[in-house]
Amino acid sequence: MTRPHAILCAIGTTLALLLLPSCGLSDARADETGKQAESDSKSQQDTKDMTTKSTLPSKRTYSKSGFDITPLSKTEIAELAKKLSPEAFRVTQNSGTEPAFCGNLVDNKKQGEYCCVVCGLPLFSSDSKFNSGTGWPSFFSPVDPAHVSEKVDGAHGMERTEINCARCTSHLGHVFEDGPAPTGLRYCLNSAALVFVEKGTKMPATSEPIKSETAYFAGGCFWGVEHIFQEAPGVITAESGYMQGAKENPTYEQVCTGDTGHAESVKVVFDPTVISFRQLAEGFFLMHDPTQFNRQGPDSGSQYRSGVYCSTPEQLAQANDLVAKLTSEKKFSRPIATQVELAKKFYPAEEYHQDYVDKTGRVCHVGNPWSQVLGAAK
Repeated sequence: MTRPHAILCAIGTTLALLLLPSCGLSDARADETGKQAESDSKSQQDTKDMTTKSTLPSKRTYSKSGFDITPLSKTEIAELAKKLSPEAFRVTQNSGTEPAFCGNLVDNKKQGEYCCVVCGLPLFSSDSKFNSGTGWPSFFSPVDPAHVSEKVDGAHGMERTEINCARCTSHLGHVFEDGPAPTGLRYCLNSAALVFVEKGTKMPATSEPIKSETAYFAGGCFWGVEHIFQEAPGVITAESGYMQGAKENPTYEQVCTGDTGHAESVKVVFDPTVISFRQLAEGFFLMHDPTQFNRQGPDSGSQYRSGVYCSTPEQLAQANDLVAKLTSEKKFSRPIATQVELAKKFYPAEEYHQDYVDKTGRVCHVGNPWSQVLGAAK
């Protein structure tokens, strides 16, 4: 399905930027957009003074399961390695291998998680453990593919695939293509590289996922909104979808009719220790024109309305406070039309809408606002 505004996006970033805040222009709406261009340009200019530019903080890396897997520095790894036993140090820091059938986890049949002995990142689960008969703990898949990194190991006159902890680079073992279904892989690990946490036991703090929060934003075409939120430090995931409507499980075609009441929205899961809801909302008001009612540029209809949909009453209060502040400071030349309310059920959009900008290279909406927003935070 090709959206009307996608045609112009394909022409190139430069031309698209001249027509922002829309993603593109359909011939049927060209005259209407031309009449609005001067007013829209003024509203876009208004946002430039909302914050001051600053250096963007380092972006952290998160796995889809919600863990911070930002690579640790050599200094941090060296400090963590001080706690290791001599055998664990030899295996994890010097790519050692423990003798077969000697590790304490080879025959472990308890339910639980196998975490990195150095940094605590969960790596494998008892659900994927099997008896390979090799004498080393074996698994057919990690708990999250992003938690385990791979590299070519050419030692001992053979070529193998070494596996390491993605967060601290500690040596774990190797992976082979002789495992059981469903993956056909055998992750062969050293017991000394792992610490087992039995099911029902409290996980150590280093083995816990990020305590994330969720918020929802609608700013016209969700392709560009999703992409810009993905660029924000502290954002774990951004997903396109539909919400605040009446019909359950709506399709894109149904939403496009305007009869379902849904808005094209983006679900943003974030790490509040890195970026706050208030900062996300500030960036949102910079990345689109909140003064347009039921439209963004040439894309018209209630599905393209501006909205902040809040997960908690606290978020709702902060969003209303921000709108009041922007209004009192006259940051925009027209009244803010953004809908602010508690979130209803979010329905993920079809797969072809997810990561659309990354897949196609088409650029939507204005530039990245995060250096301004995070730099202005005190």
